[in-house]
Amino acid sequence: MINFEIIKSNDGSDTLRNSILDETYHSTHGAIQEAMHVFIDAGLQYLIAQTQIEHIKILEIGFGTGLNAFLTFDTIEKFENLSIDYETYEKYPIPLDVISKLNYLQKINQSDILLKMHQTDWEIKNQITKQFSITKKQIDLLEHQEKKCFHLIYFDAFSPNKQPELWSLEIFKKMFDNLEPNGVLVTYCAKGQVRRDLQASGFRVERIPGPPGKREMLRAIKPEIIQQ
Repeated sequence: MINFEIIKSNDGSDTLRNSILDETYHSTHGAIQEAMHVFIDAGLQYLIAQTQIEHIKILEIGFGTGLNAFLTFDTIEKFENLSIDYETYEKYPIPLDVISKLNYLQKINQSDILLKMHQTDWEIKNQITKQFSITKKQIDLLEHQEKKCFHLIYFDAFSPNKQPELWSLEIFKKMFDNLEPNGVLVTYCAKGQVRRDLQASGFRVERIPGPPGKREMLRAIKPEIIQQ
């Protein structure tokens, strides 16, 4: 059984420690600022600036506390012409009674939306607002074979030291196949082997400045023309 310990990160926002993996769901340097830097600024905002896509399809690996999903919702609300279908995979959902104790609910506007995301049914599409839908799937990524086409992937699994099986060449090839041409994958991890495996999967990989506490992160782009 997983136990969850609430940890206050350096920006004042809470994160959780997973007792089985002995790892936190976010950087202890700042949960909200890490999520904003890695997934919103380097991922969503980058995609919006680079493309003319009006209906964005996002896949998140690791729903966790729902922070990435909420910040994505909050960001898209500022763009009247954009909408998002958000799909997220989480093998071990966090109980609602744990989520309700996190101080996100005091630190962010529209905290009822975050709770609503956790309360919605799994395995079906839930329309949260006109601009944002979410589909939560409780699956094992290693066994998942369904192929879809996304514009953006948030790769937010626990670290390679804790879940090495999710940072394999096989998984990154699966991510590559599930992206549209010019699609983007972002992750907080900048390990050399991760970068090399992303490149071996076909991605063009950029090392860019990381959030506080991390020197670098990775942004991987699926080329428009695939080299055979």
